[in-house]
Amino acid sequence: MDTELKATLSVKGQISLPAEVRRRLGLSQGSVVRFQLSEDGVRLLPALVDVRSLKGRVAKPAKPVSLQDMASTIAERRARLAQK
Repeated sequence: MDTELKATLSVKGQISLPAEVRRRLGLSQGSVVRFQLSEDGVRLLPALVDVRSLKGRVAKPAKPVSLQDMASTIAERRARLAQK
């Protein structure tokens, strides 16, 4: 079932996105959105994340991981998936 939501355009050309739209797009204060224009209309999309904005959000491993360790782990996981 489709849901229709409305927003009113202000004198400055601004709108407030309904809460359900913000939730579905994963938007919060300061989020950037994209508008995709086509002949059929306009789509509202979340902006692509700049990888640099992720700096510091992932914990560093307790010890350095070698390429050999990574390759070994990948091979083990692929083998487990192949068994399923």
